Amino acid sequence: MKIYTKFGDGGQTYLASGIKVSKTDPRVDLYGSCDELNSTIGLALSFTKDLSLEPAFLNYLKSIQCFLFEIGSELAGYVPRDSKEGTVVHTSDVESLEKEIDRLMEVLPEIKFFILPGGSSMASALHIGRTICRRLERDLLVYIESGGEIHSDLRIYLNRLSDYLFAAARFANFSIGQEETIWKSRTK
Repeated sequence: MKIYTKFGDGGQTYLASGIKVSKTDPRVDLYGSCDELNSTIGLALSFTKDLSLEPAFLNYLKSIQCFLFEIGSELAGYVPRDSKEGTVVHTSDVESLEKEIDRLMEVLPEIKFFILPGGSSMASALHIGRTICRRLERDLLVYIESGGEIHSDLRIYLNRLSDYLFAAARFANFSIGQEETIWKSRTK
């Protein structure tokens, strides 16, 4: 099977719903950003082979990758048939993120200052993922405010996911003994 169709050469693509749209369609941007986020988490995980990190932490990140694939399909117009809510995201998915954030934060030192994104390669990639997630959330809101329909649980999940990625980046640094870089104002 060839991976190219040549259909997109004219600047058009099909959404999962079968609707033909321009590649500049907001839905294409949304699922493209979701794919970018998923790829960035994959990049973060690629830095773990020589690190001694908690398996539960790594497995949770991998499960997020799988779930982002489903979210990307929904953003591309796929409507899950087995869901009464019309979304792959459930309240329990948001609760799971909150529980995992709380679990990670329990072991992390309290932050008394702003920290700069960075540290280890893994944490840096997770911080990039966090910023992509925030952009995806903003773009999703623009889409909704312009009349597009996206389930609110999906929007809430993305909001919480960016919080999780912040905690995950800190946890990755903490787990390998990498200190956070404290932001220092130029005016003080």
